[in-house]
Amino acid sequence: MKFILGRKLNMTQIYDEAGNAVPVTAVAVRGNVVTQVRTKENDGYEAVQVGEGARNPRRINKPLRGHLKELGSFASLKEFRVDAPTLKVGDKVGIDQFKAGDTVQVSAISKGKGFQGVVKRHGFRGGPRTHGQKHSEREPGSIGGGLRNRVPVGTRMAGRMGSDRVTVKNLKVAHIDAEDNILYVSGAVPGRRGTLVEIVG
Repeated sequence: MKFILGRKLNMTQIYDEAGNAVPVTAVAVRGNVVTQVRTKENDGYEAVQVGEGARNPRRINKPLRGHLKELGSFASLKEFRVDAPTLKVGDKVGIDQFKAGDTVQVSAISKGKGFQGVVKRHGFRGGPRTHGQKHSEREPGSIGGGLRNRVPVGTRMAGRMGSDRVTVKNLKVAHIDAEDNILYVSGAVPGRRGTLVEIVG
């Protein structure tokens, strides 16, 4: 299983052999280092923890500093479930494991859109402009009624939208820039610029 952590840069386009423009998302891969290997004997499951990027060591608390030891001061830590991991603590994970044409799935936190109404959040049609209604074009309408005296659990209403973990499957690796450590993934990837992106092949 292939996996790596990166940061979303921006969307752009590249050209394939036939001269067609392919929309891609550029993902910058900074130093990925294995910080812990979990085993069934010790942890009950098998996984590999990877540290990505760098930040001010003074902003890391003492327990985490002791966990990382001399490996570095990483900006983010993520675990990947791996059966019978062969990696060891301190090993580096690079983009050389991927090649153009590989199928990957990408996970990231989507853009936060703030407090939104039901039309944008859930795709409600809204009310008619005529027939006795005046300012009800984008209102949710009835949320209960009948014999109930409460709002049912799960009723779709206005509220915070976005900032969800989103996984996009069946994306292709379009190009790899080994010199600048940039991975170009076909299509769109969740999140804003600078979002931490998990790529699994």
